[in-house]
Amino acid sequence: MTVSRRRAFVVLGLMGASFAGATAWRPHIKLADQRPKVELELLFPKAFGGWTVDDRMPVQLVSPDTQAMLNKIYNQTLSRTYVNRKGERVMLSVAYGGDQTDATRAHRPEVCYPSQGFQILARRDGTFELAGRRMRVRQLQSSLGSRVEPISYWIMVGDQVTLSGTEQKLAQLSYSTRGIVPDGMLVRVSNIENNPEKAYALHQAFVADMVPAVRPDWQAQVFGRTAA
Repeated sequence: MTVSRRRAFVVLGLMGASFAGATAWRPHIKLADQRPKVELELLFPKAFGGWTVDDRMPVQLVSPDTQAMLNKIYNQTLSRTYVNRKGERVMLSVAYGGDQTDATRAHRPEVCYPSQGFQILARRDGTFELAGRRMRVRQLQSSLGSRVEPISYWIMVGDQVTLSGTEQKLAQLSYSTRGIVPDGMLVRVSNIENNPEKAYALHQAFVADMVPAVRPDWQAQVFGRTAA
């Protein structure tokens, strides 16, 4: 056997081993199939802690191309406006996808809002002090003309809170090395307010009121497992 032929056989062998290894390590168990089925309408109550859904407020529509992208990435979306006894309003937007792979990873508001014409004026990472846990959040200050909309959001990959694209990828890999395809959820709260600090304080109060109203077996999926 010639040297070139031996090299060809070695290359073919390595390619076959690489393919077999990739197949063996490819995630094949969907986390979404291992736990209760997510129904966003049921998961997030319409009334809790002095907050109720304000049906008089219209749901903000997105452009057809953005909606097409959302439909590709997510299995379910939910948009509501809540109002409390003081007349304060908070918008809640949730998107859930049962398959958090590279092609279907949740898209962050830093990307989605500018595509709708908004400007991102400021960005920072913060922490919500909730009952029994401290949860990291990302906070944005966005504007569209005279409309100023502070935003607080987090992205769940399985039971892990992630804020950046890198964190999303690392969380995804932590599951895929165990052969698991994680699900994902984007939770965003916002309101119309020129004072961002006042808005972020309201966001924290809103989420803190929401936590005990979410079923215990769903809380880690929505707020993560990190305890105080």
